[in-house]
Amino acid sequence: MKYSHFGQKLGANSGIVSLMEDLGEALNVNPDLLFLGGGNPAQVPEFEALVAKHMHAIADNTERLHKLIGIYQSPRGSEEFISALVPYLNSHMGWPVTNKNVAVVNGSQSAFFILLNMFAGRKEQHGVNDALRQIIFPMMPEYLGYADQTIEQGVLRGFMPSIEQTADARFKYHIDKDGVTLDEHSVAMCVSRPTNPTGNILTLEEMDYLTALSQQHDIPLIVDCAYGHPFPGICYDDPQHYFNESNIYVLSLSKLGMPGTRTGIIIAAEDVINKLVNINTLINLANGNFGPALMTSLLQGNELAPLCDNTLLPFYRQKRDFALACVDKYFADIDYAVHEPEGAFFLWLWFKSLPISSEELYLQMKQRGVLVMDGSHFFFGVDETSSHGGVSAQHAQQCIRLTYCQSEKVIEGGIALIAEVITELLA
Repeated sequence: MKYSHFGQKLGANSGIVSLMEDLGEALNVNPDLLFLGGGNPAQVPEFEALVAKHMHAIADNTERLHKLIGIYQSPRGSEEFISALVPYLNSHMGWPVTNKNVAVVNGSQSAFFILLNMFAGRKEQHGVNDALRQIIFPMMPEYLGYADQTIEQGVLRGFMPSIEQTADARFKYHIDKDGVTLDEHSVAMCVSRPTNPTGNILTLEEMDYLTALSQQHDIPLIVDCAYGHPFPGICYDDPQHYFNESNIYVLSLSKLGMPGTRTGIIIAAEDVINKLVNINTLINLANGNFGPALMTSLLQGNELAPLCDNTLLPFYRQKRDFALACVDKYFADIDYAVHEPEGAFFLWLWFKSLPISSEELYLQMKQRGVLVMDGSHFFFGVDETSSHGGVSAQHAQQCIRLTYCQSEKVIEGGIALIAEVITELLA
């Protein structure tokens, strides 16, 4: 078959495709694998019981059931959901937004496909010689799902971080302000907070810096809030959340515990929302009803904030602390460091003396029955010859990501096997 540039680029293998294939195999095909990869949230019984209660209430109401399965929503998304969400953002977060600043899409992955291609690429329809407009990622590593979403090649620029050693076997990435450079081809910046894969939470000072930089260049700063505030709020050390009316915020129901509903929310200026809604309508026609219906019910019952604060945050904090204790126990004789896990539900491990690449380590662990994430996929758009903040490109081949959204048995068993393999490699 003869495929277009679009078909060849987006139809090729990529890190996010490999991730989802592994996730599908572990969760649906081979449950004996010790699954420490992927970004699937944990099963939280209290949350699922709450969802079940609301699902029954919807199913028992003929009018609500018909709205769930029998109608298309408006292009912007469920008006009832948006009208329930906006007061929540106003009162709980202090975000001065209106219904016109909100749009719903089929998952935040879809949201980023639209947003990244809205800004990046060639400016003119037939501008063959037109310079590529680029999205800036000011601090690698970043979510690998962004990496292959753009139709044009070469439009994502990533910058390596600086590293602070915060304690024995602990470190934290920071934005290397001397290394990050923007030019006339830079059309947007993008960060996640908390950051997937490391659990890093950009400081308020760093967010001030990025917002000022974006305003200086008259470009938007896109903030991926999938793991943070306003929900699910998996932020252990810094509950504050940054908001600026010139930024674009992308929210998701996935990490709240509803990845199957495929629901993403964009908060932005009205003109950005209008253009995004038009594109989304061409691609998807309408958005799914299931996630918005459940969220509307949670919001109207005033159950969302207590769910995040009293159920989800303590649940994931306990998981994090257990996983850290396992790492420190089994890696005691290994040269390792863990990024400070300030939010989300990952551990980011750095093996400074690793004698093979992180990809080879991933493959060896898979053969031993443990799925981890190869850290190199999270460093994209970076000049491989560059070195900023004392961090070389080699660093990308020394890291892996683990999730702690599994049972304690799987977490401890997987970490013990990783330590065993690395000990063998170092010997």
